[in-house]
Amino acid sequence: MNMDLSPKFPATFTETEAGVYYHWAAADSQVLGEAKVAAGKLVLKPQGFVLPHYADCSKVGYVLEGKCGVALRIPGINTKENMGYIGVKKGDVLTIPCGSVSSWYNYGDSDVVIIFMADATKAYVAGEITYFLLTGQQGHLRAFSPEFIAKTYQINADKAKNLVGSQKGVLLIKLSDEEARKIPNPNEEVSNILSHNMDASQPDVEVDNGGKLTTIKGTEFPLLEQVGIDVSRLVLESCATRAPSYATESQVYYIAKGSGEVQIVGINGKLVLNTKVETGQLFVVPKLFAVVVSADEQGIELVSIVTSTR
Repeated sequence: MNMDLSPKFPATFTETEAGVYYHWAAADSQVLGEAKVAAGKLVLKPQGFVLPHYADCSKVGYVLEGKCGVALRIPGINTKENMGYIGVKKGDVLTIPCGSVSSWYNYGDSDVVIIFMADATKAYVAGEITYFLLTGQQGHLRAFSPEFIAKTYQINADKAKNLVGSQKGVLLIKLSDEEARKIPNPNEEVSNILSHNMDASQPDVEVDNGGKLTTIKGTEFPLLEQVGIDVSRLVLESCATRAPSYATESQVYYIAKGSGEVQIVGINGKLVLNTKVETGQLFVVPKLFAVVVSADEQGIELVSIVTSTR
């Protein structure tokens, strides 16, 4: 079994004055497709807005920096608590089930950085997240004829043409000052239902001068269990090492901070990866392969998912 497990940086998917969306393309990392996982990263500038969209994968977002508002509508869940405009901040984990419509707005004064990791078992493209936009140049509304839009929303043809054609952006747009003033403050009351802060969970393992491993459990965050994804954060202090471990499903790791070394042992006790890793890289550990992570002097922080809650 020959797989390229080397850590990868993402490629730019789209970039505008509002920010950048990066993705890890399956063509550049075959193991993503084989492991049926996917990942992307959003950098959203102040007053940046992500147009309403949904995706073909269930995914989790982990806020690395900043704060923003998220409008989220989960299909099949009609309770008031699960459809709203919520605020998320650094350290928050947000679960977005497959088909959920969301839009994102940076109401802060610094960049928001969010890493997304997904279960791509049912993805259209193996190892990638495919997005479907509701509006803009690549949106659904623009593709339908104005006549259909006019009938659907009971408006005249001119209004229908304006509705489908007025938004010229693609995925990321920057709001004007006037538009930004119309965005309400996030509803903090529903944040605990749709998001969970990693620091609010007790570490599974914590060693003085060594580090800690924290896993969010389904009992703390039921929506996470519903989509079948397990989220963990590993923080290692200077020169600390985590003992060998493995999972029954493939694991995706993103280096959120610092640098270090990673070794992976596969079938027949063969060392299949022995390399340095640094901030911004992503790597995959195939199911049942054993992995060791060792921090450099500055320490290292990794966020990971397993497509199982066991």
